[in-house]
Amino acid sequence: MRYGFWLPVFGGWLRNIDDEQMPATWDYVRELTLQAEDLGYDLTLIAELNLNDIKGVEADSLDAWTTTAALAAVTRKLELMIAVRPTFHNPALLAKQAACLDRISGGRLTLNVVSSWWRDEATKYGIPFDEHDDRYARTEEWLDVLQSCWRQQHTSHSGRFYNVDDNILSPKPLPHRTYSGYETLGAPSLPAASSQAEVGSQTFSGLPTLYAGGESETAKNLIAAKCDAYLMHGDDPNTIAAKIADMQARRATHPHLAPLLFGVTGYCIVRDSESEANKEVDRICQQPEPSQSPAGYANFQQWTTGSQLEKKLSLRDYSVSNRGLHSGLVGTPEQVKQRLADFEGAGCSLVLLQSSPQHTEMARFAKQVMQRV
Repeated sequence: MRYGFWLPVFGGWLRNIDDEQMPATWDYVRELTLQAEDLGYDLTLIAELNLNDIKGVEADSLDAWTTTAALAAVTRKLELMIAVRPTFHNPALLAKQAACLDRISGGRLTLNVVSSWWRDEATKYGIPFDEHDDRYARTEEWLDVLQSCWRQQHTSHSGRFYNVDDNILSPKPLPHRTYSGYETLGAPSLPAASSQAEVGSQTFSGLPTLYAGGESETAKNLIAAKCDAYLMHGDDPNTIAAKIADMQARRATHPHLAPLLFGVTGYCIVRDSESEANKEVDRICQQPEPSQSPAGYANFQQWTTGSQLEKKLSLRDYSVSNRGLHSGLVGTPEQVKQRLADFEGAGCSLVLLQSSPQHTEMARFAKQVMQRV
């Protein structure tokens, strides 16, 4: 199992607690990331939203791309998985940015491709907002342009959303991934959909891995055809196992591609006793009075209607980001280790953790669960 963590670009993951002692500042995320690298974490996911989804739109939030570029310069071995939303980025320009950032990091950049769901955010930044299936149609075309620009010179494309005439992209991304834990992925030195490219006499056998998540039929079919890895919101191991089996079947209809990799999100609470862990769950899920509802709940309706989810989400569930508590990473170190083993048995090779405050909880998790320090 590889261990990743969500970078707290929003100042935390709890909608009912204003101050989680993890400010949305460069100083905090730099120190947290360097600490995580020393503790043995493999990856950080840097979410891309221009408004703060957790603490309310007026609250501070860090830009994903500039933050990742800064982290690339100060880290040594972490995989830097940056979220990217096709709605906000021209694919040929993004291919150039990502290739340059991959060079800065020494081959540690990967992308989490997200088809945007938040209408207000798009309109506040002057971006047209596509409805659900149109967003995925855009994403599919966007991925074609991106990968073509990475793989070859003289890319031309004429489509519904994008037109590119004889693109030249130099330098390309580095030919091999160099981040922590890459050699344990089992597939390979080559990810699937983005696997190989030739530029002159140089063969590229490990372009940036393309992760994506989604629960609609449109999303799952697109990911099976165009991406390297499937990321899932929090769920129990049996549900995750069924999702993995479904995605493996979809992938099998594309026999030229390597098997998908799978990851799951989880909010982690490790305590010396189960009762202590459950007490913390109650604290972070306590519902405020309607008249005192924190600003982070304001976009609940847009999130549920903008995403085609497989299960109904309650406001209590929404208190913690990304259905994180549904993964059940709550309890004693032994209980959490068993839950992680169950996820690994289901087919996951990556867990993306959230916790609060992260500087203390990630150190506890590393010592008591990962046992890498």
